[in-house]
Amino acid sequence: MKQVNLYEAKTQLSKLIQEAIRGEEIVIAKNGEPQVMLVALHKRRRSDGAGTGAKYLTAPVDWDLVDQPLDEFAEYWI
Repeated sequence: MKQVNLYEAKTQLSKLIQEAIRGEEIVIAKNGEPQVMLVALHKRRRSDGAGTGAKYLTAPVDWDLVDQPLDEFAEYWI
C-alpha cells in the first residue's frame, strides 16, 4: 500500500490512477492523516496472447481444413 499527500495526488493523478489499475492500493493523506484510498473498480485481466490487443485479432477459420496436414508437414503426417 502506497501513501501520498494531497498535493502529490493532485500533481500526479494520472500516474496514480495507472498504478491503481495495475493493482496498487493508494492512500491519499492530508496533513499526514489518511483520508481516502484510490483503488481500481475492476481487477485487470491478463492478456490472452500477443500483446494487449490479442482479443481484437481474429481470423476466419475454415473448419473443413482444420484436421488436414499443412503442406510443409505432409511427409510427416501419419
